[in-house]
Amino acid sequence: MSNIRITKQFSFETGHALYGYDGKCKNVHGHSYRLDVTVIGQPISDNTNVKFGMVIDFSDLKTIVKEEIVDVFDHATVFNKNTPHVELAKELQSRDHNVLLVNYQPTSEMMVIDFAEKIKNRLPNNIKLHSLKLQETATSYAQWFASDND
Repeated sequence: MSNIRITKQFSFETGHALYGYDGKCKNVHGHSYRLDVTVIGQPISDNTNVKFGMVIDFSDLKTIVKEEIVDVFDHATVFNKNTPHVELAKELQSRDHNVLLVNYQPTSEMMVIDFAEKIKNRLPNNIKLHSLKLQETATSYAQWFASDND
């Protein structure tokens, strides 16, 4: 049986600030992110299985990504908790804002690494994460490939 890649796209709105950065992105700002999640596996060959012919049901993949990424990051502001931005985060949280404190600089590059780990941990054993593409603007994106990270 052939290995097949399938991709599901997601979108969410997230704010962030890059502490110590020497450009405009040091300021709190946001993006309309688009995340493409590609997994690889063999279609189910058991014709008695309700998911016969599928690598993974798109709705099952959607559940994983929504729970791990979209529902967490959508309309949140992300700060590196190891910077003085933690004080701003506390102030925003005290005003009932959705704030995420992460262990990394919240660039697209670092976010896509975080997302890859979260998704890989939830996939069934017979399905592998092939790649992620996190697009933060119409012309800028970061990509993660399993083949680059073996």
